[in-house]
Amino acid sequence: MIHPSVPLAALGAVLTGAALHAAWNVGIRGGADRRMATVGVLTGAGLIGAVVLPFLPAPAPASWPHLAISALMHLLYYYLIAEAYQAGAVSLAYPVMRGTAPALTATVASLGFGERLGLHGWGGLLAISGGVILLARARGEPGARRAIRFALANAVVIAIYTLNDGFGARLSGAPVAYALWTFVLPAIPSALILFRFRLSRFVALAEPRAIARGLGGGGCSVASYALALWAMTQAPIGEIAALRETSMLFGVLFAWWFLGERPRARGLIAVVMIAAGAAMVELG
Repeated sequence: MIHPSVPLAALGAVLTGAALHAAWNVGIRGGADRRMATVGVLTGAGLIGAVVLPFLPAPAPASWPHLAISALMHLLYYYLIAEAYQAGAVSLAYPVMRGTAPALTATVASLGFGERLGLHGWGGLLAISGGVILLARARGEPGARRAIRFALANAVVIAIYTLNDGFGARLSGAPVAYALWTFVLPAIPSALILFRFRLSRFVALAEPRAIARGLGGGGCSVASYALALWAMTQAPIGEIAALRETSMLFGVLFAWWFLGERPRARGLIAVVMIAAGAAMVELG
């Protein structure tokens, strides 16, 4: 249960951020070319970060190795997210990525770094596992299993860079600048990988419609993180992190409205299980 002392402003901020995170994922899936759409979002976010960073203090040198690891992990992240949405629906891949990642992070933190995971946390892990299995069995469209494989692989990547960035941000002395560098550093290398190093494809990004979509998606990505970061300064971090898992429900809803994805009852139950389990892990 979310504590009643959480200010309404923080609640509104984290829910808005969750909706924005779901929105840019739905935007990628809604593009005719999901790799092109992913490049648009990541370059848009990188450009926004590059514009803001000169006005912020630089991260401490001790955090630079973590930034390098984060950049490498984000290369994989953007590749896998494009492939997941190339293969399957948002309502299939997004909950798996978003729900499994915090479970993996919490498990590693508990087993490898001595951070205690309580009864609620372990119950959340079981709920997530059951939800992923149910979701995989409930979806029978072509490419569903391939999409889940990419989504699960990306959950591992997300868990790795989350743990890495947790340490890096603490060492940086400038967590906002550190976070923006994680958008800037992988932007161009990720774009090259997704475009298979065909530089001619970058021409399409200069079209007004592509620029608008890229900046819109990139803005949603950066704003989502910024809102969550601000909310965590106003209320308990665990409760804010748990509220962020509503992004899975927003993702299914937006995919239903804008993409015509209509998961079956078993699929909806699976998404709720994953979201609830992820929230339990964050609070446990």
